[in-house]
Amino acid sequence: MDEKVRRAAQQAIERGLRVDRLIPAPLLDSPVSLVGYWWGTAVGWIWGALWSTGRVQRRGGMWVFRGLPPWAFARGGVCVGGCFLTGERDPSDTVLRHEYVHRRQWRRYGFLMPVLYLLAGRDPLRNRFEIEAGLIDGGYLRPQRRPRGDGAGSQSRDRP
Repeated sequence: MDEKVRRAAQQAIERGLRVDRLIPAPLLDSPVSLVGYWWGTAVGWIWGALWSTGRVQRRGGMWVFRGLPPWAFARGGVCVGGCFLTGERDPSDTVLRHEYVHRRQWRRYGFLMPVLYLLAGRDPLRNRFEIEAGLIDGGYLRPQRRPRGDGAGSQSRDRP
C-alpha cells in the first residue's frame, strides 16, 4: 500500500475511534448490540431467502447466501449481521475472513452498524470498517510483494 493510502487509512481509523468514544458504553459489545446483531441477521436471512438462487451454507459461523441478483447486494457482497449475501461465485476463504470481521463489527455495534458504516463513506480506502476488515482480503487492494532479500518472502498486510 502506498504511503498516501496508508495515511488516509490511518486517519479513517483514528476518526472512527473518536466516534466510538462518543457512543455510550452500554451500546457497544452489550446485550443491546447483541439484539441489533440478531436483528441484522434476521434481515440478512429474509433478504437472502427472498433473492438467493444458489446454495445457502454455514461457513465458520456465518450464513452464506449465494446466487443473489447483482442489484440485491453491494460490491462483491454484503455482510448483514451474521449473513453474507453475494452473487454466483463461491466466496474464497480470504473474502470470508474479511466478512467475519464485518460480522464481529455487527456484534460490537448492533443497530448502530448500518448508520456508522454509511457515515464512514462509500470509498473503501477511507471507510474504517473496510480498512479494519482488511483491504486486501476484501479485494480492494492487491497484495504487494516485498522486495527480495528481506528474508520475509511473503506478502505485506494492508493494515495501517
